[in-house]
Amino acid sequence: MSSAPRTVSLATLNTLSVADFSQHLGNIYEHASWVAAAAAAARPFATIVALYEAMSAAMRQASEAERQALVRGHPDLAGKASRAGALTADSTGEQASAGLDQLGEAEFAAFHHLNDAYRAKFNFPFIICVRRHTKDSILASFEQRLA
Repeated sequence: MSSAPRTVSLATLNTLSVADFSQHLGNIYEHASWVAAAAAAARPFATIVALYEAMSAAMRQASEAERQALVRGHPDLAGKASRAGALTADSTGEQASAGLDQLGEAEFAAFHHLNDAYRAKFNFPFIICVRRHTKDSILASFEQRLA
């Protein structure tokens, strides 16, 4: 798959094939291009807000199993996917904003342990708005939620 440009106009999005539309917007919901594909049916979009609403509606109208898979597919914070470079560009940037891309081995091990414990307890990954946190506040939130 070729890499899509980071910026594309709304007018262009309105004219793309479903496949190309999904390629451009498919990672808005982490690795769930089916959301973008479903939203494409609502084109043309007059505004970015209309596009946002169509994407949100597509996600909400999905089956319970699809929505759960979407959440369960969210990457672990400072997890193996991050170290392997397998995150989307947006997730990579978000995790870097809190310094999660520069963890030492002990910190990486702590995140790995907490990610595993959280998934084991709740059957979902730990999700937090990383841009509003530091690695220390994320670790504290992990501990608080696990308790």
